Amino acid sequence: MIRRPSIRSRIAVLAGFALTALMPAYAWEPSKTVEFIIPAGTGGGADQMARFIQSIVAKDHLMKEPMVVVNKGGGAGAEGFLDVKGDKGDGHKLIITLSNLFTTPMATGVPFNWKDFTPVEMMALDEFVLWVNSDTPYKKAGDYIAAIKAAGPNKFKMGGTGSKQEDQIVTVNIEKQTGVKFIYIPFKGGGAVATQLVGKHIDSSVNNPIEAVAQWRAGNLRPLCVFDGQRMPYKDKVTKDMSWNDIPTCKEQGLDVEYLMLRGIFMPGGATPDMVKYYVDLLDKVRATPEWKKFMQDGAFNQSHMTGKEYADWVANAEKQHEELMKAAGFMAKK
Repeated sequence: MIRRPSIRSRIAVLAGFALTALMPAYAWEPSKTVEFIIPAGTGGGADQMARFIQSIVAKDHLMKEPMVVVNKGGGAGAEGFLDVKGDKGDGHKLIITLSNLFTTPMATGVPFNWKDFTPVEMMALDEFVLWVNSDTPYKKAGDYIAAIKAAGPNKFKMGGTGSKQEDQIVTVNIEKQTGVKFIYIPFKGGGAVATQLVGKHIDSSVNNPIEAVAQWRAGNLRPLCVFDGQRMPYKDKVTKDMSWNDIPTCKEQGLDVEYLMLRGIFMPGGATPDMVKYYVDLLDKVRATPEWKKFMQDGAFNQSHMTGKEYADWVANAEKQHEELMKAAGFMAKK
């Protein structure tokens, strides 16, 4: 006598088949812990974004293996980049990049560039905002520039993340456009910069929105303008009176300076297409969550997004632009 499976057994088998069909089949996926490198200090924009991505991956169980975040910001990020460069073909390492992908090798001569890595995905571009302490009388960029001119050179302190990196590039461009001269003071990360501005140890910063939003919301800092060609689109109020969209562009106020920074993900060089596909799919799942959408709005990010050849071409063009900026600022390493 042939015994037929019970109805309950058949339902369980069918449910198992259905679940298997729903799970994506990858030609490659991690087989051990994935290390997510931040080539910068804690508290800054890259640090916050990487840790936010990791938190969504963990909360929503988007990977079978764990992901750990590690800060390796020594040498203006060279520590992190060289670490990842040295693990060619390793699918268990990611790195979040900012513009020090370009500026650090140009300024220091440390032997790496973006071609040593495999582009995965542009997650966003980050804005730069001119911030002052809210106790100061300055309401517009012009008011602040006028005060600096009246005081004379090297009287006002501009704080920024690192030396010969994005914040100092923006600062030098302000100086060239207006004829003012700051004392530039470097710190390890955007979080430290915001703290120093709240404490009035510096007079201004060009922090990214996410690096200063808590202090703005608390009434300690005031934004004067954004270094973009258009206003940020986010119209929900951040403070009682202002949204990100209420902040004028610096160009609107006669300060003709624009600068946007990459927030992108790379892998070591030699990563296979299957490895890249796995992480693109993973990051797209992160981007589809409500939490990510809120993170983008809270940090006032420019939500540009790219993968594949489009992303690689963008990075190649950004490298050329940074070489021009670094040469103009006198920041290139001597050969």
